[in-house]
Amino acid sequence: MLETHALCKEFDGFRAVQEVTLKVAAGQVLAMLGPNGAGKTTTVRMMTSILAPTSGTATVAGFDVVQQPEQVRAHVGVLTEQHGLYERMKALEYLDFFGEVYHLPGPVRRQRARLLMERFGLEDALNKRLGDYSKGMKQKLALVRAMLHNPPVLLLDEPTSAMDPLSARQVRDAILEMRREERTFLITTHNLTEAQLLADYIAIIRHGRIIAQGTMDELARQFVGQPTLELRVRGDLHGLETTLADMITVEAHGLNWLQYTTPDPYTTNPALLRRLLGLGVEVVTLAQVTKTLEDIYLQVVREDEAQQETRQ
Repeated sequence: MLETHALCKEFDGFRAVQEVTLKVAAGQVLAMLGPNGAGKTTTVRMMTSILAPTSGTATVAGFDVVQQPEQVRAHVGVLTEQHGLYERMKALEYLDFFGEVYHLPGPVRRQRARLLMERFGLEDALNKRLGDYSKGMKQKLALVRAMLHNPPVLLLDEPTSAMDPLSARQVRDAILEMRREERTFLITTHNLTEAQLLADYIAIIRHGRIIAQGTMDELARQFVGQPTLELRVRGDLHGLETTLADMITVEAHGLNWLQYTTPDPYTTNPALLRRLLGLGVEVVTLAQVTKTLEDIYLQVVREDEAQQETRQ
């Protein structure tokens, strides 16, 4: 549904996007992460046929962004950082106007506008002028506009950045629900917790280059190594960290806990529990210490910075 190959964009000799290659299947959510100025928004604008690529190719729902821009726009919904709302209009008038731009019949566009406004808790603001909306309400209205023509692909630039926690939760729930309907998303965000919750696939962009991409598990294995496990026992460890050193690599320990790594947890963990039982140790919990997307992101950036310094 979304595919780019060696996508590049230059502005007066400055390469803002460099050789970006991505592939997102129907029903998947891709989160693109990176600092301001990394090339996220430029990439999204090329995918919506707003900007023409300098080189490379991109297709949306099977349509080429250069050769078939009208079909691309018909199949994609876009939420950009600058919403461009007509603040003198009322919400229903505004959505009716855009529904007409998308060639939706009058009854269809009005029904969809009301349903979407209700979905995001804006039903009491249907006849309110947009200039009177709060920043979060404007963000949600812009999302309603992006979804109005029921597109199979949604490109969302910082979709919850201006929202209160309840509104952000409504948007996340809507994304998860629409993903089950085989809708495809590309989301750019600085909210790493949100990206970890929503994304099937993650791409990290820096200085216009994709420096890492994959599933959360793939990136964790590649950049933060073997999973860390934590064992908690009843009472004191009594030197267990030394006793078990032939089975596991102890990374840290405290009064009644230790954290360790092993290259083969499926074999090691059952054997470890049998030994502990034989020693009369009462195990309270044995669980994997979850690596967060923030851990992965920071490690990816550190490694890329080190590579850049080496090249210089």
